[in-house]
Amino acid sequence: MDLGLSGKRAVVTGGSRGIGLAIARSLASEGVDVVLAARGAEALELAAKTLSQETGRRVIGVPTDTGDDKSVRALVQRTVDELGGVDILVNAAATPWSAGKPSDFASTTDDVVRGELEIKVLGYLRTARAVAPHLVEQGWGRIINISGLGARQANSIAQTVRNVGVSALTKNLADELGPHGVNVTVVHPGLTRTERLVDRLTEQSEAEGVPVAELESRLATNSIHRLIDASEVADVVTFLASPRSVGITGDAVAVGGGAPGAVYY
Repeated sequence: MDLGLSGKRAVVTGGSRGIGLAIARSLASEGVDVVLAARGAEALELAAKTLSQETGRRVIGVPTDTGDDKSVRALVQRTVDELGGVDILVNAAATPWSAGKPSDFASTTDDVVRGELEIKVLGYLRTARAVAPHLVEQGWGRIINISGLGARQANSIAQTVRNVGVSALTKNLADELGPHGVNVTVVHPGLTRTERLVDRLTEQSEAEGVPVAELESRLATNSIHRLIDASEVADVVTFLASPRSVGITGDAVAVGGGAPGAVYY
């Protein structure tokens, strides 16, 4: 299937590693020129150079703090200046949720919740606000927000609130921008094999003498009994970024390998 993405231009925040990098690689492989945005300049430069060599597409790294509106506006302006416009925004810049973060009611302070909302919800809002006028003007565009299956689980107030917040943002944007040819969707990855997870399991494997494959198997409590790779999340996002996805907007797409027993509708 030709996704019709060749020649499109995308901004991917959180694009220097993990799911964001996998998405950028998948888009570039389909003929998209990509601007990667993240805070770390060194990692960005390496990622951009690597993807450009792999795919033959133009890939630019722009150091960006999505917690700062001025930085976000500069990112979008540089994208337009360098690529001549923008067609796709993928929001994937967020601090990873880790086991060490507060999860119980008593330890969930205002600052804990505020910190999660600042980057993952307000950060996504800032980038969408900066990109949307360009999409509306040309009458076509895609915005894909990467959230997480934490939106469907009550394991932590802050984690659930930030992910549900992204879903609410997505639906509001979809309804407002839909008449202008702009589709907005949210993707919920589950536990995903990324560089960060591989490094963690490798350390655990060395410490416990247990093969990484066995450790992964223990973590794979989804319906298909295996972890989803970042590249497989990227496959779904790439389709949603394409003209082929015109029938999907305002909705959440889960990419976690299935939740046993649960019925979502």
